[in-house]
Amino acid sequence: MEYFNRQPRIGTLSTSGKDGKVDVAVFGSPHMTDEKTVIMGLGKNRSLSNLMENPHAAYLIMEPGKSIMDWKGIRVYLVAKDIATSGPMLEGLKGQIAKVAGEAAAGMIHAAARFEVTEVRPLVDMGQGWEKSI
Repeated sequence: MEYFNRQPRIGTLSTSGKDGKVDVAVFGSPHMTDEKTVIMGLGKNRSLSNLMENPHAAYLIMEPGKSIMDWKGIRVYLVAKDIATSGPMLEGLKGQIAKVAGEAAAGMIHAAARFEVTEVRPLVDMGQGWEKSI
């Protein structure tokens, strides 16, 4: 949770619609509220559209190192549980984003999504069997 919420950081969210076409988008706003929950703001975009059709996603965070084997990061596997286009969850998230990134950034948020974390894996997994299912 501490690693996931560290700022500044940027990551990618991978989603796919019911047709199976994959989309990857850059996000800086997701945060974990507890060990099993991620909250994320979404624009009116492909990621939101895909999540409305298929709730499964993955969020990847990378931090560069001296060599490729020194890079750090995690892959967090998610399932969308709630997607709100109005109401307290959305307004609360927009308020948090306004404080960190400004009103213009908050104004671009169309929906708030609450995800359940289903699995966490390291950035590089060379078949060593390390994984943490939640």
